[in-house]
Amino acid sequence: MDGAMVLIVLAISIAILMYLTGKVKVNAFLVLLAVAYLMGIASGLGPLKTVQSIAEGFGATLRAIGIVIAFGTIIGFILEKTGGALSMAEAVLKIVGRKRVPEAMSITGYIVSIPVFCDSGFVILNPLNKALSKMSGLSATIGAIALSTGLYATHCLVPPTPGPIAAAGNLGADLGLVILFGLIVAAPAAIAGLVYAKYIGSKIYVEPKVEADYDELKKQFGKLPPASLAFASLIVPIILIVLKSIAEFPSKPFGAGLHVDVIRAIGDPITALFIGTLISLTLVPKLNETVYGPQGWIGKALEQASIIILITGAGGSFGYVIRATGIGDYIGQTLSGVASGKIGGLLIAFLIAALIKTAQGSSTVSLLTTSAVMAPLLPVFGLDSVMGRVFTTLAIGAGAMVVSHANDSYFWVVTLFTGLSPTQGYKTQTVATLIQGLVGVTIVVLLAIFFV
Repeated sequence: MDGAMVLIVLAISIAILMYLTGKVKVNAFLVLLAVAYLMGIASGLGPLKTVQSIAEGFGATLRAIGIVIAFGTIIGFILEKTGGALSMAEAVLKIVGRKRVPEAMSITGYIVSIPVFCDSGFVILNPLNKALSKMSGLSATIGAIALSTGLYATHCLVPPTPGPIAAAGNLGADLGLVILFGLIVAAPAAIAGLVYAKYIGSKIYVEPKVEADYDELKKQFGKLPPASLAFASLIVPIILIVLKSIAEFPSKPFGAGLHVDVIRAIGDPITALFIGTLISLTLVPKLNETVYGPQGWIGKALEQASIIILITGAGGSFGYVIRATGIGDYIGQTLSGVASGKIGGLLIAFLIAALIKTAQGSSTVSLLTTSAVMAPLLPVFGLDSVMGRVFTTLAIGAGAMVVSHANDSYFWVVTLFTGLSPTQGYKTQTVATLIQGLVGVTIVVLLAIFFV
């Protein structure tokens, strides 16, 4: 089918998705799979290829984050049930103050997502956000979007996250300079997300859901577990994932051999979160069937996780069907000859990445596809210098933020873990990522005027 017609089919599919999930309140799992079938068949993929893409997308998405979501939910449930989350909240509030919870979550997300995928980072840190929000009397929305956008900024702009590092490789950009300027560009993007989180959070109130409040837990256990042990269940997995990222640097700072394989194995998010789960179990006063039984804490946590996992997987299916239509290539080819000059080239890189991201949902795919399109065009736009390649990478990263919506697994992770409806998700997560991308590309262009 003609590329323009595929774009029309995509627009119709997204409109149907937003109407059914937002207005009619149909379960998102069913709607996502339905529009995936609609998108595939109506765009000319054919029934068989559509089904194959749905299965592949579901499997690939859950292969990456399904177990991570399960372990993360267990950790969160145990932290809440034992009072570990409240212990952490007390410790953080003593440092930052009750009025600075959003700032604390944004800064934490900004740092954590440099080596950690934003999906995993949000799952890991969500219990802390809920506990802080509860104790501060804030809507869960504020801290969640502050955390989400803090994670998202460095996820799209700063290696060693796979998307930016692959884009830098495709464009031949100096990795150290991409990291340096990526951190600079990501900071205003994170601040913009924080400002919007405070604004929209005051309008969309979501009660932070914790299993029991402070007084109930004190009465149940006599005293709360130490904050240091509670923090360990979150921090240890993050440290392990960071070490894995460092071990996989092209320069091989840890060398090669069995010890590196071990670091990479325990630093895989699945293993790291499993270790975090084991650490969280040390917070439990007494391990018995109440904790590990089929109807115990872990069983209930997995029931919660299953809903999130299924909807996230269905979102991945929709994204894979869109990707299989080749819409990304069409967008890149159509826009690559629109502008001229260095700034024009950076804006075209941003626009291509934004359209691909919005169309198919994955920031990483957007970064990969757009960098492949832009690589041969660097001389045309005068961007084939050292700094030109760096800022082209960052322009693409800013575009890969625009926007996170229903075909993005991260959208569902943020909304479902926070307790936002799809409509509320569009008003919070989707708009916030649009603002971040626009702020990001503005900073890229301003810096490029002086450095390229």
